[in-house]
Amino acid sequence: MSFPVGEQFFIEAVQKGLAALPAASISKEMHANTLGFMGQEATHRHLHGLFNAQLTAQGLRNHWEIRARARIASGRKLSQSQAKETQALNELAITSALEHFTAIFGEQTLRYQEGSGDWFLNADEPFRTLWQWHASEECEHKTIAFDLYEELGGSYRRRIFWFAYVVLIFLTDCVRQTTLNLWDDGRLMKPRTWWDGFLFLWGRHGAVWRCALPLMRYLRPHFHPSQEGNTQLAKKWLEAHANLWVKV
Repeated sequence: MSFPVGEQFFIEAVQKGLAALPAASISKEMHANTLGFMGQEATHRHLHGLFNAQLTAQGLRNHWEIRARARIASGRKLSQSQAKETQALNELAITSALEHFTAIFGEQTLRYQEGSGDWFLNADEPFRTLWQWHASEECEHKTIAFDLYEELGGSYRRRIFWFAYVVLIFLTDCVRQTTLNLWDDGRLMKPRTWWDGFLFLWGRHGAVWRCALPLMRYLRPHFHPSQEGNTQLAKKWLEAHANLWVKV
């Protein structure tokens, strides 16, 4: 539910980062990769906007997006007195942290595509394919914002400060929105809901066991997103499903 506004923030953060760099230091590869990142995120933003419209039609209320918009607006208002490079560094640090989350979730989605480890085993089409496609592209471009941050001279201390902030805000928003969704769906007070939630988090293939350690590796001083996960999973999935793309 947070994706459309979040991905717009990512696009703007990368644009600011690119603008803050001296033109001479921007290689053709960096420029092309950055444009590709923004194109992919714009497509994600559009499709998840359509996805969210379906959720709204089913009676679910998207409070996460409202809170995210308010935080972005207040954060940018408070940072108006800062230099543009500082603003760009802060927004890239936030983007890098959230991109680490999505890359980890994406890699886990692609690694387990059948059996009890498949988080989307019972998902209807085309939503199952939508999430696998999104997972693939998140893995594919997971280094872009991070590389821009480092190119701008971003420090380890700043990166970890914003990572801690993102962990707190993301997990809090996730719990609040999930609780609200289950309430609106009439399932919050059912014992089976709590049991399923426990298994999803702490079961044999629970999200906590599969994601906690990879997420925390971000704290390493010499961490780089390319060190985490298997990028070949994304490449293989995109190649195997190339027939699904609509040429425009």
